[in-house]
Amino acid sequence: MRPSKHHARGTRGLLGALLTALAALAALLTVAPAAHADTTICEQYGSTTIQDRYVVQNNRWGTGDTQCITVTDSGFRLTQADGSVPTNGAPKSYPSVFNGCHYTNCSPGTRLPARLGTISTAPTSISYGYVSNAVYDAAYDIWLDPTPRTDGVNRTEIMVWFNKVGSIQPVGSQVGTATVAGRTWQVWSGNNGSNDVLSFVAPSAITSWSFDVMDFVRQAVSRGLAQDSWYLTSVQAGFEPWQNGAGLAVNSFSSTVETGSGGSGTPAACKVAYATNVWQGGFTADVTVTNTGSSPVSDWKLAFALPTGQRITSAWGAGVTPSAGAVTASGLSYNAQIAPGGQVTFGFQGSYAGTFAKPAGFSLNGTACTTG
Repeated sequence: MRPSKHHARGTRGLLGALLTALAALAALLTVAPAAHADTTICEQYGSTTIQDRYVVQNNRWGTGDTQCITVTDSGFRLTQADGSVPTNGAPKSYPSVFNGCHYTNCSPGTRLPARLGTISTAPTSISYGYVSNAVYDAAYDIWLDPTPRTDGVNRTEIMVWFNKVGSIQPVGSQVGTATVAGRTWQVWSGNNGSNDVLSFVAPSAITSWSFDVMDFVRQAVSRGLAQDSWYLTSVQAGFEPWQNGAGLAVNSFSSTVETGSGGSGTPAACKVAYATNVWQGGFTADVTVTNTGSSPVSDWKLAFALPTGQRITSAWGAGVTPSAGAVTASGLSYNAQIAPGGQVTFGFQGSYAGTFAKPAGFSLNGTACTTG
C-alpha cells in the first residue's frame, strides 16, 4: 500500500483507512470463484478428460452434419446435433463418457482392460437428462474381448438401453426377457457385421441408476458371448441419436472396477447333459455336469438362459436363481467341488407357456460347456 500523503489525518484516520482497505480485500477474497469454463467440442472424434479419471468423446461417426458437445465437470450435454439418418439403420453418433480404453484412448488411471475372472465387482452410476423432440437411445455400453486390447473393435458389445424415443430398435431380434440387477429387461441379440451385440432394453425410461456392470457381463457369459478368460476393456455411457438430439445430457457418471477374488470360481472344461420330462404347461429337468478337465472345479456355478415363457418353481441338488431368464445354478455345501472326471447332478421343476424348448447353451464358471 502506498503511504498516505495526508499525515494530518492522524493515527485514527490511518487506521480507519487501513481497515476499510482490508475489508474491501476480504470481500474480494470471499467472492465465489469464477465458474469453470465448460469445454465445447465439435471435432468429429474430439475428446477431453474430466475428474482426472474419465474421457468424454464427441464420437460423430455416422453423419457429416455438425455435432457439438459441451463438457462439464461431471458429464456433458449435446449442444448441437444437426441432421438425421434413417431410423432403420445405424445412428449418427455415440457421444459418451467412459472408463477404460477406446481406440487407444485410455482414461487416466484406469484399471481396464481387466480379465473378467479377476473382477469382483464393477460398481457404476449414471444420471441422464432427456429431451422429447428427438429420436435416440440412452445407452450404457460394456465392451468385452478375448484379448486385453486397447484399440479397434471388441468381440462382444453389451448395450443397456435406459431409454429409447422413436421407432428404433437394437441390433438383431428380441430373444426373450430377463431380470438383471433387480430390473426386468427385453433382451435382444444379433451381430452388426463387426461384433456381437447383446442388448437389454428397459420397458420404461430410467433417469438415474446405480448397478454392478458384472451383472450384465455374467449374462453375456451365460449366453456363450464371453468367457471368464476374456477382458472388460471399457464401460461407456451416452446417447445414440438418429434425429436431432440437442439438449441430451449425461449429468453425472462414475465407474470403479475392483479386482481380486472375483469371477465365477475356478475355470473349467465341462460337459452338460440336460434331460427333461415335459407335459402340458409343466416340465422337470435333470442336469448332469461333468468336469472334463484335469483339475478340480471349486465353487461351481452353471449359467444358462431359460427360454421365454419358462419359470422354475422348485429345485434340488443346487441353488438356482432367479426363477426365469438368465439363471445360475450353484453348488451346495456337500457338492461344491467337482473332481477331475467327476460329475454333479441337480434338477428342477418348472412351468412353461407356448412351445417348450431347451436352453441353447451352458457355461461352467465362465467357460462354455459342450452338451450331449
